[in-house]
Amino acid sequence: MAKRFTASREQLTGDPRYGSKLVSKFVNCLMHDGKKSVALRVFYDAMETVEKKLPEEDPLEVFTTAVENCKPQIEVRSKRVGGATYQVPTQVNMKRQQTLAIRWILAAIRGRKGRPIASSLADEIIAAFKKEGTAITTRENVHRMADANKAFAHFAW
Repeated sequence: MAKRFTASREQLTGDPRYGSKLVSKFVNCLMHDGKKSVALRVFYDAMETVEKKLPEEDPLEVFTTAVENCKPQIEVRSKRVGGATYQVPTQVNMKRQQTLAIRWILAAIRGRKGRPIASSLADEIIAAFKKEGTAITTRENVHRMADANKAFAHFAW
C-alpha cells in the first residue's frame, strides 16, 4: 500500500499571522533546535519593528521586497575541464534564488553579535528593502564573480 502524504495546515496556508508561504519558509530556516514558537516570536517582533520604522509601508510587502532584492540572477559553479577547475557562470532557478536570499539574510543577522536577533533581523530587512546591507553585498559579490568569469561561460553544461 502506498504511503499517503499528509501536509500540516501551515504547509498549505503559510504562517498563522500573514498566511504567507514565504514567511513560513523563512521562519523554518530561522528556527533552531525545533523551537518554532521562538522563531515565530522573533520574526513577528522584527515585523513590528519594521512597521514602526517604516509606518507608510506594509511590513509583509517590505519583507517580500527585501527577499526579492536579495535574489541572485546568476552564480558561479565549479566545472572541472582537463585538470583545471573553472568558475562557470550559470543561471539560478527560482527555488534556489529564494533559498539563497533567505540563507544570506540569516547569515547577515547571525553575523551581528551583541544584539537581539529580532532587532538585527528588522534592520537587515529594512536594509535589503532599500537595496543596502550585508545580504545585498553578498548578492553583488556573487554577480561580480559571475561577471568576472563570463569568459568561461562556454563551459556551461
